[in-house]
Amino acid sequence: MSFNNISFRVRYSETDQMGVVYHGNYAQYLEMGRVEWLRSAGISYKELEENGIMLPVVSLSLNYKKSAFYDDLISVETTLKKTPSVKIEFDYVIYNEKREILVEANTVLVFINMKNKRPIRCPKYVLDIIEKNNV
Repeated sequence: MSFNNISFRVRYSETDQMGVVYHGNYAQYLEMGRVEWLRSAGISYKELEENGIMLPVVSLSLNYKKSAFYDDLISVETTLKKTPSVKIEFDYVIYNEKREILVEANTVLVFINMKNKRPIRCPKYVLDIIEKNNV
């Protein structure tokens, strides 16, 4: 499956007194990568919600390898793990400027009908976009 890559600098507010990124911020970095992966594939998270579908995270796994620091330029590489069904799963690798692996991660999200809060299958138009773009 294809991947998307985003890069940004670590902000001061994301670090502790030693200038190290607080571990809880990595979940936000994964969300940034995931939303941009969807956008680059032509899938709008906002439109999903406007169509009554939400995608809550049901599983989050992070394997920390090395610390990121204030003002580091980091990259989040996001890959769709497999064709979605009721769930959509992403793998991530977060790198620093030297391409050293900082974090390896995985998330699983579930397509939920916002009205009845029940799981649903991945919308056909999303599957069509994924298939069309070979992502």
